[in-house]
Amino acid sequence: MAQSVEIISWNVNGIRAVASKEGFAWLKERACDILCLQEIKATHEQIPTQLFDPPFLESAINPAERKGYSGTATFSNLASEYTSTCQEIDTHREGRIIETRYGDVVLFNVYFPNGQKDDERLSHKMKFYDDFLKHCQKLRDEGKSIIICGDVNTAHREIDLKNPKANEKTSGFLPIERAWIDKLLSCGYIDTFRYVHGDLSDQYSWWSYRFSARAKNVGWRIDYFFISEELAESLEDAFILNEIEGSDHCPVGIRISI
Repeated sequence: MAQSVEIISWNVNGIRAVASKEGFAWLKERACDILCLQEIKATHEQIPTQLFDPPFLESAINPAERKGYSGTATFSNLASEYTSTCQEIDTHREGRIIETRYGDVVLFNVYFPNGQKDDERLSHKMKFYDDFLKHCQKLRDEGKSIIICGDVNTAHREIDLKNPKANEKTSGFLPIERAWIDKLLSCGYIDTFRYVHGDLSDQYSWWSYRFSARAKNVGWRIDYFFISEELAESLEDAFILNEIEGSDHCPVGIRISI
């Protein structure tokens, strides 16, 4: 029997830093069913004990091999049937994926690579994108429905960042990166925020720490929830919690019946 669940995704840019500022206190009232975190920058042992009150029933932690870097964590009040860290995609062992299965629904919590460092890193990002989509399509061929959430590190359209013209040659808004999101959508996936809100402007999920960017709302929408198209009728809401602070990203989420 399907149930309505709320899933929230947040690049915390350091789970210990957010916890030290009581940055998860808002979850007491929100009471989401699944919380997906990216860029936790912590090992299992470094994650603060009793981080959430009340605690989640299940947790999956995927730290990077390099300490203090990257990493993902999924906390859930739903009983999962399978969890994987998809090492065949995350070839650099950066803790970038957690795959969790709930019946015929597969949830991916992903911290996609950033391509700004150099051409080699951009190539790695694009290979990661392609390998990930192939994996999703294989699961769909097996009859699974897909939910993808996380920091995609790319703004899709000009409406998804404040200054598109100034960033045309910046990784995160390069034509090749944006074309991958086009490809994802053409393969039968839905950008849930745009599906619910259409071309609502000035809606961002990341702001630079510099130049008072957040106060001026000079941001980028690079955190997403994508769902495979057969789940569209089950989607109840999609939202950006831009009032939540503690990171340079804010949480994004969906409510969906699964």
